[in-house]
Amino acid sequence: EGGEYKQLAVERPQAPSRGQLASVTLSDGSQLSADRFVFACGPWLGSLFPDVVGDRVKATRQEVFFFGTPPGDQRFTDGAMPVWADHGTTFMYGIPGNEWRGFKVADDTRGPIVDPTTQSRVPSAESIQKAQEYVAYRFPGLKGAPLVEARVCQYEQSPDEHFIIDRHPAAENTWIVGGGSGHGFKHGPAVGELVARLVLSNAAADAQFKLSRFAR
Repeated sequence: EGGEYKQLAVERPQAPSRGQLASVTLSDGSQLSADRFVFACGPWLGSLFPDVVGDRVKATRQEVFFFGTPPGDQRFTDGAMPVWADHGTTFMYGIPGNEWRGFKVADDTRGPIVDPTTQSRVPSAESIQKAQEYVAYRFPGLKGAPLVEARVCQYEQSPDEHFIIDRHPAAENTWIVGGGSGHGFKHGPAVGELVARLVLSNAAADAQFKLSRFAR
């Protein structure tokens, strides 16, 4: 469609002038000018817009684990088992193995607040042990299953765990999109369609997603 993709960081935008943002500076020193801007920057929204977003979006550390299933055992695959969630003492959830990648298990409890740029991506021994013990308890057929993959991610946590989809209060041509709070990825296509419609039609943001709901 004539678009251009650049994999670069964006510097903190300068203060808008006359209600408009004219351009942004990229990490290679170049300037990007546009009629309209959408900032969907995940856990970095607060640092890019400290006055508008600030600590309304915080990054929490979340660890995810994938366990190997017994050879030839179909019980823990996506063809035989649903995605599941266990609202017990802690909120554990998981996804059955897909293409023998591994049986996903994760704790949805919000972890400690971290800097998404500098946080360690090494999984903790405590979290691994907790996941192993949970798997052995809830899925006895996977007791002692090998850990085949681990990831340290983050949630971009908003105060009410709902999305932020709103114009910058001082820049009519600038949209701020985030606050996924752990469910942003699976809503991505719908959020993308919504934001595209709002931007292209110059429509008003939905009240339930406005920044003003966090007014101090």
